[in-house]
Parts: sequence; structure tokens; C-alpha cells
Amino acid sequence: MVDRFMQLALEEAKKAEAEEEIPVGAVIVCNGEVISSAHNMREQLKDATAHAEILAVRRAGSYLNNWRLNGCAIYVTLEPCPMCASAIVLARITKIVFGAYDYDNGACGSRINIPVSLPIFGYRAEVIGGVMAEESREILQGFFKKRRNLYNKARRDG
Repeated sequence: MVDRFMQLALEEAKKAEAEEEIPVGAVIVCNGEVISSAHNMREQLKDATAHAEILAVRRAGSYLNNWRLNGCAIYVTLEPCPMCASAIVLARITKIVFGAYDYDNGACGSRINIPVSLPIFGYRAEVIGGVMAEESREILQGFFKKRRNLYNKARRDG
């Protein structure tokens, strides 16, 4: 089950990549059913908060007609940042499953651990990291390699 939902998050990440967004995808599941999916849209929406997780949380809340997402799980291709980890906990999502660790900005165990060590309003979420990490990492590394190559070509050409 976990791999199936993470695969859907990876598909969202690929959509982001095709739209020249940083390739991160997220899926929210409730009672075994996908109720929301999203990918990064910061560039398109000109919105610093348009991370995959934030957009997925908003859509899940609309779907359930409730900001409380108790019993839901979020599957995301990259370890959530502090903003996203906080929003996930505030939404009362029960489980966070992510692919690649983000050792620079990760807030679910790498740099800090908001869901476990800094519970917001006493609420804690279960965190499972490293699920399909290699696939998640490959998409991100490929995206940034392509971006660096374009930048270096532009510098050489003038």
C-alpha cells in the first residue's frame, strides 16, 4: 500500500518537473482512499507557500469540508520543510511518509523534527522516512542537474 501511494506522489513530482517546478509531489490518503494530490507550483502561482504539501492539505480540507485531517496520511517525495511540517501537524494528519531526506531543510528528522520533538498544541504525527528514497532523489537530482547545465550553457554562450 505504502509504495502505491508513494508512486502516486512520484507521479505528481514528475508533473512538477514537466512544468519546470522543483519536482516534489504529495498525496493525502484517508481510509485507504486518495483524497488529495498536488505538486509544487511556486513558480506558476508566484506564491512562496505553494509547496506540494500545502496545496495537498488545502485540497484535502476542501474535500472533507474540514480543516482537521485526523486519520489521514500524507505521502510526499521529499522530507517536508518547517513550513510544511508545521501545516501538516496543525491539520492533525496522523502519518507522514516521505521519500528523500532533506539534510539542509528537512523538518521531519534531518535538521529538526517538528512532528515529534516540537509538537504543536500537543499533537504529534508518526513519521516514516526513506520510502522509495532512491526514486525520489533521482527525480530531484536530475532536475537540478538539468537546471545547472542550462545555466552553465547560458553563461558560456554569453
